[in-house]
Amino acid sequence: MTQNGDDATLVRRPGIPDLRTAPDGDEPAPPQDPQADQPLQELPQDRNQALLEAAKQVGALLKRKEHLFALAGSVAAYAHGGEKNLQHDVDFAIRPEDAEAVAATLHEAGLTVYTPPEDWLIKATCFGQPVDIIFELAHRPVGAEMLERAVELSVDSVRMPVLAPTDLLWSLTAAFSEHHCDFGAALPIARALREKVDWERVRRECGDEPMPAAFFFLLERLNVI
Repeated sequence: MTQNGDDATLVRRPGIPDLRTAPDGDEPAPPQDPQADQPLQELPQDRNQALLEAAKQVGALLKRKEHLFALAGSVAAYAHGGEKNLQHDVDFAIRPEDAEAVAATLHEAGLTVYTPPEDWLIKATCFGQPVDIIFELAHRPVGAEMLERAVELSVDSVRMPVLAPTDLLWSLTAAFSEHHCDFGAALPIARALREKVDWERVRRECGDEPMPAAFFFLLERLNVI
């Protein structure tokens, strides 16, 4: 998913606290990333494995607190059998009304959590990797129905709910626009999961939008669908 750097401007939105605060006077400093004091050489040297470790850590925290969530993005595609060629971050989908509670869970566990300018997600950092906690996919609020369709899968030995293949491909395809049209990132996922996806439903949900239509045309010419 689209991300900003760690220097993103902090903003306060209703219901979501500004969680990256500095200590004041004698107040104790906020908890630190529990992995921050480990020697760097102990962290995975491979970026893909580092992202998986971050996904496992955050997924385990959300499961422990019984939040309704699902793994999304390229790590979700990998969990469904896609390539281990992950993108630049880890994505989780949650309902908008759960954002404050999820942010508090991650903050209490020692992860850095903050609000970027975008109003459809919050961001965290785990094992030095960016984690996006998304409550709006393709300009639609994430609903309980989608999260309840998630499939529990093993993500590098940690089981957690993962967006169903059809919902995952819809979230990638419906997000295409004139300003974001990276078919190269979505094509390997579509090819890997094509037999698990209800493509007619994805087409129907995308409507007549031109960029998704162009992606479907490409998939047809390549005999993916």
